[in-house]
Amino acid sequence: MTYCLAILTRAGLIMAADSRTNAGVDFVSTAQKLFDFSIPGERAIFICNAGNLSMTQNILMLVNRDLKTQASINIHTLPTLYDVAKYIGRLTRQVIEENQEWLKKDGISTSCSFLLGGQIKGEAPELYMIYSQGNFLRATKETPYFQIGEIKYGKPILDRVINYEYTSLEEAAKCALLSIDSTMKSNISVGPPINIVLYESDSLVVSHRRKLSKGDPYLENIRRSWEESVKRSFKDLPGLSWDLDPSIPEAENWLAPGSVYTN
Repeated sequence: MTYCLAILTRAGLIMAADSRTNAGVDFVSTAQKLFDFSIPGERAIFICNAGNLSMTQNILMLVNRDLKTQASINIHTLPTLYDVAKYIGRLTRQVIEENQEWLKKDGISTSCSFLLGGQIKGEAPELYMIYSQGNFLRATKETPYFQIGEIKYGKPILDRVINYEYTSLEEAAKCALLSIDSTMKSNISVGPPINIVLYESDSLVVSHRRKLSKGDPYLENIRRSWEESVKRSFKDLPGLSWDLDPSIPEAENWLAPGSVYTN
């Protein structure tokens, strides 16, 4: 399992991914999950992948094959990011259809997914989430982030912090890293190194990227600061007001054995 996320704001795009792969407790290793297919000044294209590693690697190998052989249709010739999403969706269906019969015999899931983000010259920045079936969703102002992989532990902070109009890219980057850190705290199938890129709208150049390995001072610092802040805020929360009326007969007590509580 892995965890990848992407955040789209008015200012640009953040994409981040962990690198852990897990095929059981005896087969834990690392593999890159965030890839840059940009052409500076022309297009910025980033892809994250999650799910069955053999499926995603095969799909990305086909993407690279089409680039290397200069196929008429590849991610550098397609005119819009929407067309790139359709292209990756088509390759996804192709690879899964070729392999699913054999993998299912051994009970192996072919499920995989991708995040596609970036900007092509003349177009606005966009973000897509592509499913195993080849269909996809496009991020909007109302839903400005996507997650794939082990998503549940890192979602609450995104819901509370991210706003398309007002969240800066630096804030989005910190939020992305805290989202990944929260997931690593609760799930051992997600782990470093963490790759993250920051793309500024209309720049068509990737000038901000970072790889954070295990024990990275910045990652350790934000983890410690966040935990201290959460504990401090928790202690400052107002206390719960309890119902403590000793005059209520036991028969009317909804906690009494056999009683039925209705609100």
